[in-house]
Amino acid sequence: MITTLTDAGLGGPPPLLRAAGLSRTYGRGDAAFHALRGVDLDIRQGESVAIVGRSGSGKSTLMHLLALLDRPSAGRVLVDGVDAATLGTREINRLRNAAFGFVFQQFFLTPGQSVFENVSLPLVIGGVSPRERRRRTMDALDSLGIADKASNRAVDLSGGQKQRVVIARALVGQPSVIFADEPTGNLDSATGSQVEDILFGLQRERDITLVVVTHDHELAARCERAVTIADGEIVADADDAPVSIAEVSR
Repeated sequence: MITTLTDAGLGGPPPLLRAAGLSRTYGRGDAAFHALRGVDLDIRQGESVAIVGRSGSGKSTLMHLLALLDRPSAGRVLVDGVDAATLGTREINRLRNAAFGFVFQQFFLTPGQSVFENVSLPLVIGGVSPRERRRRTMDALDSLGIADKASNRAVDLSGGQKQRVVIARALVGQPSVIFADEPTGNLDSATGSQVEDILFGLQRERDITLVVVTHDHELAARCERAVTIADGEIVADADDAPVSIAEVSR
């Protein structure tokens, strides 16, 4: 474990997620692309944070690194004070499955499987018993108002229903963090607003940390904090409206 001032009790508990000098480079030599350049970021338990930026700014790369879906070229990611670089692949997979939930613009549901099968997948991976798996899956579906769709095939659902299934799948493992990458990008405005209400309601009710990657400033404004990124660097980090996309154009 990395020892910090907060770990030592001088500033409260460590942040739930910490990026320290985080960089990510793809390719080599003249073809190298620097997606992130020395990013420092702390995210506290229970807060909602929007990561905002243009396409290609590095916002999704930052989320993937924080969610341990990729490894940095330099720097560290700490989860609840633990340096992810000290963990083996099996430990990272276990941590990611137990602590994180994911909601993406693309639903990533298995079309021919039932809603129940799609939502219960993280519990199957985690080795949860069939009885407990059924209880937690049905509880998650019920909390999203779609328990009656448990036996339906995912392919037969509307876009809004599919996104509710995705949120239920993110919740079923009782995560500390939900990462949402453009969660309303494939939805009409009315359905998108309903999905936003669900996400922020769950974040408040369950003290879940919500990390939202978006270029939608209306969605970002609903978060408690906005982090604006441009050319792989954080250019604003504030508890108010994010910097406009035009202001970070170069």
